[in-house]
Amino acid sequence: MPAFDMPLDRLENHRPAPDEPAGFDAFWQATLREAEPPGPTGPVLSARPVATGLRLFDTWDVTFPGFAGDPVRAWYTRPAGSPGPLPAVVEYAGYGRGRGLPHERLTWPAAGYAHLLMDNRGQGDRYGSGGATPDPHATAPGGPGPAVRGLLDPRDYHYRRLITDAVCAVAALRALPGVDPARVAAVGNSQGGGLALAVAGLVPDLAAVLVTAPLLCGIRRALDLTDEGPYGEICAYLAVHRGAGTAALRTLSYVEGLSFARRAAAPAHFGVGLRDTVCPPSGAYAAYNRYGELTDHDPPRELHAYPFNGHEGGEAAHVRRQLDWLGTLLSP
Repeated sequence: MPAFDMPLDRLENHRPAPDEPAGFDAFWQATLREAEPPGPTGPVLSARPVATGLRLFDTWDVTFPGFAGDPVRAWYTRPAGSPGPLPAVVEYAGYGRGRGLPHERLTWPAAGYAHLLMDNRGQGDRYGSGGATPDPHATAPGGPGPAVRGLLDPRDYHYRRLITDAVCAVAALRALPGVDPARVAAVGNSQGGGLALAVAGLVPDLAAVLVTAPLLCGIRRALDLTDEGPYGEICAYLAVHRGAGTAALRTLSYVEGLSFARRAAAPAHFGVGLRDTVCPPSGAYAAYNRYGELTDHDPPRELHAYPFNGHEGGEAAHVRRQLDWLGTLLSP
């Protein structure tokens, strides 16, 4: 697929008006208040050591309370025998993927970080090695895919629950042994990038955020540009439910990544493939160009574009850039 979104010079100056409902902040404040664990529960429900066969890493099967107190699973991995407290990374997986197996994602613990890989509630069946977190609230009207579940009301929407889980994962990671709570970064690609960006806008003291090819950024434009991936699922649903467009767009405005980016204060590292037809690059540029504009300072940030890459972005070359950037910032 050739470049299809905007020429690079337009992308670099792309600052669309926010598609933001008047009650955006109140909606998320109320949502996160509802997710606060009651009484002595705390941010972690359990942390059980697991044998992985990897002698250089220690891993725990973690359960923490997410949206509505629902148990959310995660893998917590750190370099074996490393003295704490360590800087830490919470990582969010892509669309349709679960946390998989604990030996699948070792880049961050291999670099010296404590690492929490959050499971995606109600996902895990499309690729990878599965998940372990159901979504007991997925009964509202909508299509079978996560991007369409509860689409007609922001309070019922799947991403309200998943974003809440992502915020709770930061609190869980900070409460785990051997973690420096002041040095926690959020990392993700695609859906995971959208979640990391949302966390940056909702957790004011995050140390850093690394976002690649983010989903949920520039949603309205993406629906006009592509039929691939999650956006295509939304379009397919609206093609059948022809009168549901207004309600769906209202719901999507509550999870728009540009709105979270405007509120984010952490140093940020972005990556984008300019031939990405799954998450059109204009969404990432919109979030980057308006990043931090509602804060009281201009957060440091950088963006790396890959002109001949699609949704895979810079892959290992970009990860190397991420490692260098975060290592300078957090000194593992």
